[in-house]
Amino acid sequence: MSGPRTPDTLADPHDGRPPHDFAVVDSETLYEGPIFALRRDDVRMPGGRVAGREKVEHFGAVAIAALDEDDRLVMVYQYRPALGRRIWEMPAGLLDDPSEEPVSAARRELVEEVGIEADEWSTLVDIVGCPGFADESVRVFLARGLRSVERPAGGDDEEADLVIRRIPLDDLVTGALSGALVNGPCVAGVFAAAAVRDGRSEARPVDAPWVDRPSEYAARRAARQR
Repeated sequence: MSGPRTPDTLADPHDGRPPHDFAVVDSETLYEGPIFALRRDDVRMPGGRVAGREKVEHFGAVAIAALDEDDRLVMVYQYRPALGRRIWEMPAGLLDDPSEEPVSAARRELVEEVGIEADEWSTLVDIVGCPGFADESVRVFLARGLRSVERPAGGDDEEADLVIRRIPLDDLVTGALSGALVNGPCVAGVFAAAAVRDGRSEARPVDAPWVDRPSEYAARRAARQR
């Protein structure tokens, strides 16, 4: 499996000329929490001016489009505090252990959240949701050849309240267009899964390069815990 080739229309728009280097000349951590940190960087602009830019540092995450033999995706309906409501999402989890490979984290999350194992794994899409101020990137995997296993007992957080359901992929495509699906990686994963299922594209290898995978925050926290 090699995956689709990047179109020439998306090739380097600088035509080989070196672009401006937005060098960080100073940096300050403003906040650090269990999931993300807020940093302020002083960045040199093309005209020479130095401007402040806030950046949210994140662990990065994985999400899983688990597609069964009946063209249904395994979905969860769970509460999200930032929105103050429940939404439909794919099983997903943080990459807070820098030593864990992304697909290993995806396998673990699929068992922990929905009690599913999969025989076939590939990469669908990589999503950077808010590149203007956050480095969070989410890799969405396609998992096929599903089988049910025992799901570990849940704790008292949001996951203990989630609903698990298998939903037809075509219904999820419609739901994304109707506004019923709003989670970014989930929407992207639904359309990508549909394109692969319909033969309009192919998935990438499970270990395909992930250019924007965050690493700084997880590495810094891991170093402090040694």
